[in-house]
Amino acid sequence: MSPSSTMQALLVDAPAGDFRTAQIAKPSANEGEVLVRIKASGVNPLDTKIRAGNAAHARHPLPAVLGIDMAGVIEEVGAGVSGFRRGDEVYGMTGGVGGIQGSLAQFAAVDARLLAPKPGNLSMREAAALPLIAITAWEGLVDRAKVRAGQKVLVLGGAGGVGHVAVQIAKSVGADVYAVDGAQKASYISSLGAIPIDRASTTAEEYVTEYTGGKGFDVVYDTVGGAGLDTAFKAVSRFGHVVSALGWGTHALAPLSFKAATYSGVFTLLPLLTGEGRTHHGEIMREVTRLVEAGALAPKLDPRRFDFGNVAEAHALIETRQASGKLVVEIA
Repeated sequence: MSPSSTMQALLVDAPAGDFRTAQIAKPSANEGEVLVRIKASGVNPLDTKIRAGNAAHARHPLPAVLGIDMAGVIEEVGAGVSGFRRGDEVYGMTGGVGGIQGSLAQFAAVDARLLAPKPGNLSMREAAALPLIAITAWEGLVDRAKVRAGQKVLVLGGAGGVGHVAVQIAKSVGADVYAVDGAQKASYISSLGAIPIDRASTTAEEYVTEYTGGKGFDVVYDTVGGAGLDTAFKAVSRFGHVVSALGWGTHALAPLSFKAATYSGVFTLLPLLTGEGRTHHGEIMREVTRLVEAGALAPKLDPRRFDFGNVAEAHALIETRQASGKLVVEIA
């Protein structure tokens, strides 16, 4: 193959395997696709689970190119694509699951429905931090819970990846927002305009009493899973709504049922895995761009920088819970 027909990518050959730099075939844009020169690839906990072989639900067989989130520049526009042209800066959640090539590569052929114009006030690195967490937050709060002004919204894990975006989306519609997380994250949560709640020193019963007079919160978004979802059932109000991005365990529904409250699960991967709903993901990303450019939403990034040479370090930081914000790999 000639140099113009190949590209550099990172491959993982087997579960828990090392990253390997390789020259692989450069894709081209088929009908409905655009070819994107990738500038940055967001790293998510799900990426580390796929690499470890612990994410059967992502259906991404190895060897593979990982990387779910991306930001880059359109190089080629395939047949049937409207609204994009060569040179456009775009971002989205575009692969790295379901056997679709991920973003740890110089190029990717991407379903154009998944993309949106990159916010003009964000760098490529900043933009690549947003897609998965922003879509997950939006689907829970806006699509499922129909969050609106004046509601009391509780976010469990409010300083985390999905959590800090959920806080900002809820604030943007005029909700009163409360966020449970570690005490050391209180100042950051306050900077987002939410009330911080220390998960270690305050029980659900205590903060329900203090902040809602015992009534409970209108919307509770559980971004933690496990015991977090049980806490959400305790904290929601009568006729309220609980949303979880990690509701995969076994839980007692009685606390929810006796309040006539409702529950919704969020499975953000579904459009990538099935092809159904991809247009809506692009629509969500356009709304995210609107919020970012209006100054209502900003990603929190870990200050450390990563490239193809130290991606494994980024994975290790996530696996050991040492990241202090989203991690992004910049691609030359």
